[in-house]
Amino acid sequence: MNNPTAVQKRRPAIASRAWYATLILIPLLTAAGLLWLRQLQVHAHASRAISRYGSVPPFQLTNQRSKPFGSEQLIEKIWIADFVFTSCPGPCPMISSRMSELQKPLEETDVHLVTFTVDPETDTPEVLRAYAERLHARDSRWDFLTGDKTAIYNLTREGFKLAIAEGAGDEGQLVHSTRAVLVDRRGTIRGYYDITAPDGVTTLLADTSRLVREQPKSGD
Repeated sequence: MNNPTAVQKRRPAIASRAWYATLILIPLLTAAGLLWLRQLQVHAHASRAISRYGSVPPFQLTNQRSKPFGSEQLIEKIWIADFVFTSCPGPCPMISSRMSELQKPLEETDVHLVTFTVDPETDTPEVLRAYAERLHARDSRWDFLTGDKTAIYNLTREGFKLAIAEGAGDEGQLVHSTRAVLVDRRGTIRGYYDITAPDGVTTLLADTSRLVREQPKSGD
């Protein structure tokens, strides 16, 4: 004959395990649902036309591994650029987080991520390497660039056609664009995306996926 007390003890234990399992499953199911929804949105955007905005001029800077890196390393690659600085109290953490989110959906492609610091005097290769590690950046797919300040500012303004101003914000903070830039295999700018906006990453992924199909890498 079953012991009523033992049965009563088992019931709360089973209920407790079920509750913990539910707590674990909810965020997993939510994440899976958001990923599925994003993929639907990407497909919905995939047929729209992608414009051309001129070419990125040749450049060479230094990456987080203290190695030269520039346009030569990006020849025949599709790449995405963004502009941040590591001590930024404003939108930079969100921009970098959104860039990091791009790694998973693009992992089966050769699309490269390139982050330019707009505060190269502070953001040395060592500082950028630590920043990259916090973002779980894949060394072979995401470079963080620093170098001569004048060269970076000229490239930002004249090459990418983006605004940047030193000491123009609150308390003399740097003011720079929050937009990411999509560049095709010919070095042509194909789009600008505010990746802090709700649909920014979705639109960027849709256009990037289309470019990957239209411009397959050599040998494919």
